Parts: sequence; C-alpha cells; structure tokens
Amino acid sequence: MKKWGYRITKHPATDFVDLVYFCSPEGECHLEKVPNNQAEVLEGILSDMGAQGWELIQLAFGRGGIIGFWKREWD
Repeated sequence: MKKWGYRITKHPATDFVDLVYFCSPEGECHLEKVPNNQAEVLEGILSDMGAQGWELIQLAFGRGGIIGFWKREWD
C-alpha cells in the first residue's frame, strides 16, 4: 500500500502585492490582471516544491495570502 506525506505551506499576501483574484459567492475563484512578475513568484513556489518531490493538491486564496496543500509518496 502506498503511504503519503502531506505538507501545508503559507505564502503571505506581501509576496503577492499585485496579485488580484475574485471569488464568487458560489466559491469559484478567478485570477484577474495578474502582472507577469507576480505569476513568476507563484511559478517559483510551484517549481521549488515540485523539485523537492511535492505534488500540488490545491491552492487556497485569502486576504492574508495563499496556502498550498501538497503531497508526496513516502518510501
């Protein structure tokens, strides 16, 4: 049976000064008008975690920043 390890990371809003997103009352969220340098910050987080073997499960956006939920198989 596979065993999984999980990790939750927090990325403060100050890292994403110009990141703009909108969440509807139904909970559907969209990124809007994201400047390239801010997309690169998010891409860097995803690439760094992926290089360590973590697979992204979900990103949650909030006023305080972004929370990443990750998993990877344990040996």
